[in-house]
Formats: sequence, C-alpha cells, structure tokens
Amino acid sequence: MKFGINLPNFGPQMTPEGMLAWTREAEQLGFDTVLVSDHLALTDDAQRRSPAPFHESLATLSWLAGQTETIRLGAGVLIASHRHPIALARATATIDGLSGGRLVVGVGVGWAPRAFDVLGVDFRRRGALTDHTLDVLLAAWTSDTVTHRGHRVHTAPRPVQDPHPPLWIGGNGPRALERVNRVGTAWHPLHPSRQLCAQAAGALADGKQFAPRIFFLPTTTPADPDSRPLGYGTPDQIRADIAFLRDLGADHVVLDTDPGDQRLRRHWKEDLELIRLAAHTLEIG
Repeated sequence: MKFGINLPNFGPQMTPEGMLAWTREAEQLGFDTVLVSDHLALTDDAQRRSPAPFHESLATLSWLAGQTETIRLGAGVLIASHRHPIALARATATIDGLSGGRLVVGVGVGWAPRAFDVLGVDFRRRGALTDHTLDVLLAAWTSDTVTHRGHRVHTAPRPVQDPHPPLWIGGNGPRALERVNRVGTAWHPLHPSRQLCAQAAGALADGKQFAPRIFFLPTTTPADPDSRPLGYGTPDQIRADIAFLRDLGADHVVLDTDPGDQRLRRHWKEDLELIRLAAHTLEIG
C-alpha cells in the first residue's frame, strides 16, 4: 500500500514557503504522493470550506515539480468542466513531462454552484461535461493529433507516463464508480464511510485501483467507534482503519490533516508535525 498527503493549498495558515516545506518533508519521509485541491472561482460557498488565499492547482503543481525529485504530485481533484479540455490536456501533459512522469490527474464534477455561474458553465450538465473532458484527455494524451470541433489539434508533448498519467476519479456516488470502470485508473472518494468503502470496493472492475482520501486526525483518547470517520482517533484506531482499507484492496491511501473547520487549523509550521506523526504512526518510509 502507498501513502499520500493532501496538501491544503489554501487559507491564511498556508504560504508558498509552507507548501514547499510540506512537499519536501513528505518526499523525505517516504510518502508516495502529494495532492492539492482545486477551485478556479472561489465563490462564497467554496470560500467557507477552503478560504482564500487559494493557490491555483496546476500552477502550484508545476512549481512544486521543479523543486522536488521523486514524489508524485497531483490534484485531488480537478473540476473537469471548469477548464477547456484541450487546454487541460496540454497543461497536464506538460507537467507530466517536466516532472519526469510524476503527475497524478484527479478529476471530479465539482459541488459549488456559484463557481459554475461565474465561469459560465451549466451546473446541471457537470456530469456530462466531465465525461466529455475525460474522453478528450485520454484521446489527447495517447495520440499525436485529435479532432476537436472539426479541427485537427496537435497534442505534443505527450505525457511521459505510458499510456498516460494515472487518472483518479473523485466522487462518492455510483456515477463516479461508473467513470472509474469506464476510463479511470483509480477511485478516489473523499472521506468515505466504512460502509461505502465495503460496498463500492467490490464494484470496481478488475484492474481498477482503490485510492481513498481519509483523515489523519489523531487523538489522545479513543474516539467513539460508532461515529468516528476513518482516520480520526488514537494511533491504534487509525492503524486499524488502514488495515481495514488494506483488506478491502486499497492500493493507495491519501491522508488529510485538514479538520474541515478552518478555525481549528494551525499555522503550517505546527501542522507539519502531523506529517511526521503520520509517517511514524504508519511506518512509512
């Protein structure tokens, strides 16, 4: 099993210095992956959950790629319909090449309606638009040319990874699982329940990976076993969660240190301790 860290690329507690320090620390400790979040238009509905300043994900990944050596970098997840699919294909292929084949591309449908209004995208069609974007990405990543709106488009540089960067599909519903089985590399649900993990892991087609994102919020006293989310509790409880996911066939677990309530977040220098504690608790590296 591989482990990743979710990097909170937003909020007054995080700075460019902090993002680089988190990523380099994760690389040194032996984590496989660092993922960032995505919002192009940070409207009030999204701002409450992921406050400004919010660093744009693709620019941040490009910047981090130039200052790291081995760790894989990705988005968990890009809102597919908020970028033109041809532009997204070129940007991701370029980052994959410049990083030496270290990009993970997570894709999801998005949830903040006001951002869709700002960007002129129909919120009601976000599922169909996501499916279209996925098809364009795969075509552009694996062909020297694609035809889009009646015109031939040259796609080079192609991604370094063969046949393309890992394509992680975000979302906790049945449509997300359908997308994984149709075109994805892995299912990447956000803070899934134990019941959802047990049900959905068995619905993945052969060869599809299971890469959940869970909390890493350790406590000194045991959390209520009936109500605690995965990754919340004592170190022993968290290790039991990892064993549970391993038994279900999880290939990759991304640890999220963000408590959700931004009033509980600390400065990045203090929260950096959680990355070190996670590596120690789970014997990473």
